[in-house]
Amino acid sequence: MGTTARLLRSPHVLVGGAALCAALAGALALWPRSPDGVVDYHPPAEDICIVPPARIMAATPWDPASGLDRHAARAVPPQARCPVCGMYPARYPRWASQLIYEDGAAHFFDSPVDLLLFASEPARYDPERASATIAARYLSDYRSGGWIPADEAWLVWGSRVHGPMRGADLPAFASAQDAGAFAAEHGGEVLRFEAIDGERLAILRDSNHSH
Repeated sequence: MGTTARLLRSPHVLVGGAALCAALAGALALWPRSPDGVVDYHPPAEDICIVPPARIMAATPWDPASGLDRHAARAVPPQARCPVCGMYPARYPRWASQLIYEDGAAHFFDSPVDLLLFASEPARYDPERASATIAARYLSDYRSGGWIPADEAWLVWGSRVHGPMRGADLPAFASAQDAGAFAAEHGGEVLRFEAIDGERLAILRDSNHSH
C-alpha cells in the first residue's frame, strides 16, 4: 500500500475530514442568500468530500417541538446526508428532496433522482425501514426553493442543466408554466412526477451513479 493510500486510511485523517465536512455543513446557515431566500451555492468542480458516509444513513426523527405537522415538509438539517450518495442536501436548496414516513421521520436527498432511486430500492439504502409506510414526498421548486408535494410537481426531463451529482437530473417546478419556460431555455421535456418510470430512472441512475 502506498504512502498516499495509508494516509487516506488513517483514522486521524478520517476524523479530521469528518470534522471539516461537518464544519462546512454548519456554515451553510450563514451562507449569503439571494433575494428569494434561496442559497446561491455553486460548488466548484473539485468540491468532493473524500470522507464516505456510513453504510446506512438513519432517517431523521420528527421533532414534535418544531411545531410542524408530522408529515409536513421541513427545512433540511445542515448535517443531514443523502442516504443514496452521501452528499449534503442542504447545499443544494434548488434540488433537495425529502421523503417522510408515517411516524414523521424523514430522509433528505440532494436531488429528485436520488429520492426516486431510494424509493425504488428501500431495502438497499435503509433496511430497517424497507417496509415502512411513506406518508409524503416533497421536491424543491427550482425557481423559488419552496417545497412542492411530489405528485403535484412538474419536472423537466432531459435538460442541459446538471444536478448536484453533475449529471442529468430532474429540476422540479410548482407550475407547468415555470417548467415550460425552463425547458424552452435549457431544453428538455415537461413531465409529471409519476411519468418517471423505471426506464427513465435507469438512464438517470447511469448518468449520476455509474460507479
